[in-house]
Amino acid sequence: MPLPARSSRNLLRRFRRNDRGSAVVEFALIAPLFFGLLFAIIEVSMIFFASQVLETVTQDSARMVMTGQAQGASYTQQQFKDFVCGRVAALFDCTNGVYVDVRSYPNNGFGSINIAPPIDSSQAFNPNMKYCPGSAGDVVVVRLFYQWPLFVTKLGFNTANLANGKRLLTATATFKNEPSGVSGATCS
Repeated sequence: MPLPARSSRNLLRRFRRNDRGSAVVEFALIAPLFFGLLFAIIEVSMIFFASQVLETVTQDSARMVMTGQAQGASYTQQQFKDFVCGRVAALFDCTNGVYVDVRSYPNNGFGSINIAPPIDSSQAFNPNMKYCPGSAGDVVVVRLFYQWPLFVTKLGFNTANLANGKRLLTATATFKNEPSGVSGATCS
């Protein structure tokens, strides 16, 4: 039995005036964008925080080379990496993920320094790390690398600079060894 025209108009008017549930519909439309933006902000913040931690560890570790302590103790690459790992916060998987590269250049060698990231043309990380702390007066570059895993990348926000979907974090310290009279260590 069809409703009379008058009661169907009243029903339609009541439906248009009823706004219960509109907040739920609006939230359902906006929530994916809001949470995507929130997670992207958190991820970028974590990348900046991890980069700052890596920079601090690099500066502290480079001081060992600059003052001749690493050369005087005859550190090997693994011993220097263990020293670095002792200063890295729980933020990194140091034993498997942090790469240490120490290269020395002759006195006044600032012009020949190459600090290009070790990423090849296929966007793969090329871990050709060396340990050559140099001798007194040499220019030394200490670099630490870490492949930071990304999570928000799967949602369309991509800050990866490696083909494996990770972000290569790099920290660099460049200095001239102090004239401490420490002879150069062997390079490895």
